[in-house]
Amino acid sequence: MDETRVLVLNLDTEEELGTTLREILERNGRIAVHHQMVEPGEWKPDYSAFVECYDPAIVFLILSQALVEHSARLVQPFRKSADKPLIVVASHSEPDQIFEMLKQGASDFITPPLTRESILPRLWRLLHGLEGRAESGVARHAESLRKLVGQSKAFVDQLNRIPLVARCDATVLISGETGTGKELFARAIHELSPRSKGRFVAVNCGAIPMELAEGELFGHERGAFTGAHAQRKGLVEEANRGTLFLDEIDSLPLLAQVKLLRFLQEKEYRPLGSPNTRTADVRVITATNIDVENAVRSGRLRHDLYYRLNILPIVLPPLRERRDDILLLAGHFLTRYSMQFEKAVCGFTPEAREAMILHPWPGNVRELEHAVARAVAMSEGGSVSAAALQLAGVGGEGIQSFQAAKAKVVSRFERAYLEGLLLACEGNISRAAQAAKKNRRSFWELLRKHRIDAGRFRETVKPALMERAG
Repeated sequence: MDETRVLVLNLDTEEELGTTLREILERNGRIAVHHQMVEPGEWKPDYSAFVECYDPAIVFLILSQALVEHSARLVQPFRKSADKPLIVVASHSEPDQIFEMLKQGASDFITPPLTRESILPRLWRLLHGLEGRAESGVARHAESLRKLVGQSKAFVDQLNRIPLVARCDATVLISGETGTGKELFARAIHELSPRSKGRFVAVNCGAIPMELAEGELFGHERGAFTGAHAQRKGLVEEANRGTLFLDEIDSLPLLAQVKLLRFLQEKEYRPLGSPNTRTADVRVITATNIDVENAVRSGRLRHDLYYRLNILPIVLPPLRERRDDILLLAGHFLTRYSMQFEKAVCGFTPEAREAMILHPWPGNVRELEHAVARAVAMSEGGSVSAAALQLAGVGGEGIQSFQAAKAKVVSRFERAYLEGLLLACEGNISRAAQAAKKNRRSFWELLRKHRIDAGRFRETVKPALMERAG
């Protein structure tokens, strides 16, 4: 079998990333490696000369910490001078720098620790995944993005990241309120990626019982615990060669977070009750509907896991911040459900359009979809009225007044602010009042107004801290 020629351009003379990478590649037996050191200061080395001399199938570019901020400028001349897949390796890089590298043409991005399981599958996938992709790429691109409807800048900015994120294999963290479309984004990334022929396995971490989380992720052997009457595959094994989507990642118990972190670093795991370590080739995409940094500070999410997950972030805007998309989305759902329910519904009345634009949509796109589906299902035909949408504050008396709408928005802000503050202060009312710059009595009155029990925030944080200490 012919050898695969690989060129390693090493611009990091201090770290041993180049040595580690070369050893991993050469250990395979079917890879011939040329390791080319490039001295610091050569900001624009003659990439084309190296490529022409060695004619590799794929190129690794190793960057030092000092050169990472110049990574886009270093990638760009390479892509202009050589039509080869390029994988960038660096000990650390900010998300914006990674996105810029991908825009300039890098095929993938890898951070240490470098392991056989993190390097070789990417290499083979890039090489063999090129066959046939040019023909089907446009069709798959259109199909995957069809369900993601919107034209507002905040939404389109995140939408444009999908093709860049899809072609590399780094972990992705999708943030956004409930109903903003996080799973749709995750599926689009999977379907546009070289892993599209593998499975997309989605799980809501908040729905997994705490004591079963590790077994759900990594599986278990027969007799591993009471009730384990048979061997069971875990989600990681089910998603092998595909994508594992973990929604509400902040709800994963801390012990399972430790095991997940090890898997992300080493691509190794051990099923419950098994003495043997296994490997899996899985891309992990995670999502959360809360303030992630707040979750890290409160102990709900391990900081080391967060940094490992947040390599490629996508932040989805709530529907209230993309109001110019509301009618576009409503029309999209109207067409879908008119066909599904076989109803001759032709549009929305002016009052219905006004009601949708003014509604705050706390449930975001999902709430809008359900409102339109419900209205179409109950309709006898014609146009959907404001009353048929059954939105809070909309009915026979018309749209809410300015004062009423403002009061609702203020109330939602106060509640969200108070709950976030109590979470950060671990339920300590005195600390929370001090942080809010209010006296304790006034702060207590606000809690009573919104019927917020500070005790449940102490109960939420305490088990997490105890588990972390253990």
